[in-house]
Amino acid sequence: MPSELKLEYYTANFEDDPLRFYSLLPLLSLLLLALPACEPPAIRAELVADGFDRPVFVASAGGDASRLYVLEQVSGLIRVIEDGAVLPSPFLDIGDRVSNLGGERGLFSMAFHPGYGENGRFFVCYSDNDGATVIEEFAISTDSNAADPASGAIIMTIDQPFANHNGGMIAFSPNDGYLYIGLGDGGSGRDPLGHGQNLGTALGSILRIDVDAATPYAIPATNPFVGIEGAVEEIWAYGLRNPWRFSFDRVTGDLYIGDVGQSAREEIDFQPANSSGGENYGWVVAEGFACLDGAGECGTDPGFTAPIYDYNQPIARSLTGGYVYRGTDIPALQGTYFFADYVSNAVWSFRYLNGAITEFADQSAALGIGGGIVSFGEDASGELYVLSVGAGAVYRIVAAM
Repeated sequence: MPSELKLEYYTANFEDDPLRFYSLLPLLSLLLLALPACEPPAIRAELVADGFDRPVFVASAGGDASRLYVLEQVSGLIRVIEDGAVLPSPFLDIGDRVSNLGGERGLFSMAFHPGYGENGRFFVCYSDNDGATVIEEFAISTDSNAADPASGAIIMTIDQPFANHNGGMIAFSPNDGYLYIGLGDGGSGRDPLGHGQNLGTALGSILRIDVDAATPYAIPATNPFVGIEGAVEEIWAYGLRNPWRFSFDRVTGDLYIGDVGQSAREEIDFQPANSSGGENYGWVVAEGFACLDGAGECGTDPGFTAPIYDYNQPIARSLTGGYVYRGTDIPALQGTYFFADYVSNAVWSFRYLNGAITEFADQSAALGIGGGIVSFGEDASGELYVLSVGAGAVYRIVAAM
């Protein structure tokens, strides 16, 4: 999850005067003056459900407008919200195989197969009791509100050298139907093992696999490093530190990647839908547009794909990537990307068109969500949700009344 180690380090500096930390939050807006401001549509956060134990992800199955699925990091439970009510029995309980150490380990995300309505297949990403990242496939049972725990089949295990920077996001692309997997650089700090720029490891990258062509999966022939000696052929893009959350625009197919920074910059990377893959986003040489630790402009070096946006870290310092709004309840927000910061609980939005960010807006006060914004999610209709891990709650972004 977003670096709790960074949060603990930062807040420790204010332990003698905790109010000082929160009194500085209004200054955050001053860090963003380089972007044009606008008057966004009035929105608010509507509580959908609470009482969850460290919720870290919310998902929906395509075509199912009645259910949301909420993942609890430590318990290993996937809970169901059906028609606004949390069901008493979990959809899936894999607490026996999910690390219960918390921090940046545990149950991370899930992805429903594009054909879930017909085949009942879905996938989960978690760290196991040995700390490795695992992608496991499951199937629905005869009960539409319960998976079959005996159907589990591990399709991939990636060893992790440290307890942080696990990544943990998985999603199917609307472009090609392949499963994409986000992995951090393996942890510690400053990428000590050099994974970010090493094509010989899956760490520090986004993988792309075909879960339909073979068992447990096939490597698409169009992956950019297929046939390259020494390269991990599953790699689709690399040079990432900790892509905790990424998402596809369900309309355009563009990919937005929220990459958590080290000590200077947080960044949002972008891959257009027509990309053939192979982007190098610069870590560990670059941190955002800057070089490692914030000096220079290494992010624009030849060979690197620069982020579309980054921000400094005096206060906000752990980016939570979000989604492009494609719902119908707030038409004026169509095509607007939302993202947040886990430490400050700030929420922002912008449009990205023709290589330029427009309509940048600070949505923090309007939404007023605290407790650590750990993830966004979208339902079958494209409406957006926000998770507070500390409050144990799921909120929906709605038009202000």
